[in-house]
Amino acid sequence: MPHEEPLPFWLVNVPRDQWPSECPEFLRDVGEKDRRIIGTRDEEYTRLTWDQVTELVRINRVDKFHRVPSDLRRYRRFTHRLVKEYGSITNFIVNERLHWKTMTPKGRPFEFEDDIKVLYNDWPYGLDPKIVHLVIWTKFELEEEPGTDNLTTAAREGIENYVRQTFHSKLKQERVVWFKNWTSLKSVHAIEHFHVMLYDPDPAFIQGITNGDVPMSEKFE
Repeated sequence: MPHEEPLPFWLVNVPRDQWPSECPEFLRDVGEKDRRIIGTRDEEYTRLTWDQVTELVRINRVDKFHRVPSDLRRYRRFTHRLVKEYGSITNFIVNERLHWKTMTPKGRPFEFEDDIKVLYNDWPYGLDPKIVHLVIWTKFELEEEPGTDNLTTAAREGIENYVRQTFHSKLKQERVVWFKNWTSLKSVHAIEHFHVMLYDPDPAFIQGITNGDVPMSEKFE
């Protein structure tokens, strides 16, 4: 059999009749890690189980969370368009997702609901479909120890209290996990946030806590 050359990463998971003649602009400057993921066939990608998710969070290896290859490609196309249309991803999130008129908090961390917004992760990782991935956006800072990605004791306790009050009343503790991305992994640096993942929650609860939110990944073609 003749030897087949591997496809360029930017053609993988794209139907042959939709192949571009050259690498799309939105993929030209992606890093080696994203090139490797985007260049993987979806059928070769294995979604993470809940046990794997909780273990990665426990050992603080959140860098192992990746998107499904075709979703990562769509995400890169989406963010490329956002920067052109809104100037930055931050502008889009503040104005179109959070709808916050001011970024100044009303009070201390977690004191006022107006300083917090719960939304779907617009472009979730490749996880078991029963896992719901939310992002908790805050107007207040979640303080870290200087020179590290580690939360201060007060910030960690604040998040844990919030998660316990908000989610543990609806799901068993072992079906809830939270984490804050390392600075180097954040796609949005200017707005404070942390992540919550839930295993098989009641859809009505999610609809209520997100105020009927729909992730951008379900709207963007």
